[in-house]
Amino acid sequence: MSSARLTETSYIVLGLLEQIGPATPYDLKRMAQVSTINFWNVPHTQLYTECARLAQQDLLNEEREETGRRRRIYSLTGLGRRALEDWRSEPTEQLDEVRDVGILKLFFGGDPAKLAGAQLEAHGRQLEACEQLLEQLDANGTDVPRGWRLALEAGMGHEREFVRFWSGLSGVGFDQAAAGSA
Repeated sequence: MSSARLTETSYIVLGLLEQIGPATPYDLKRMAQVSTINFWNVPHTQLYTECARLAQQDLLNEEREETGRRRRIYSLTGLGRRALEDWRSEPTEQLDEVRDVGILKLFFGGDPAKLAGAQLEAHGRQLEACEQLLEQLDANGTDVPRGWRLALEAGMGHEREFVRFWSGLSGVGFDQAAAGSA
């Protein structure tokens, strides 16, 4: 196995390449925008540098177009596939890091009623976007990998909880808030 230090961004690159096949960093950015960004944000510039770094570590193959824009196209090597499989197969007790400015402001004495409206609206929009994406996938009969569906459902549960929490602080009942996002 490579001695490279692999991060969550590394595994996002490896996992997306496994799912979509050979791709440019731009292709990975577009795929991340409709998949992993819903639960793990990675700046798009990091995808470009991570691809090059993983290629240097023999976890990715890199081909360069001969003509045109001479884009770099990356694909998984056997070593990259093994690294991804090893990572996937290890259970984790690591919890997510919640970085929520609204909660941070509450912690430092922000007015709950003042913060609740904007937070409720933002989490309601995100919940609605997730629900619409799931509906589109179901309506189109898109064969979505099981992991994508499970991650989307987890994200929807997360957003429902924030809608419930902020609804309680705003005086709007959860049912009213959830109905507003549908």
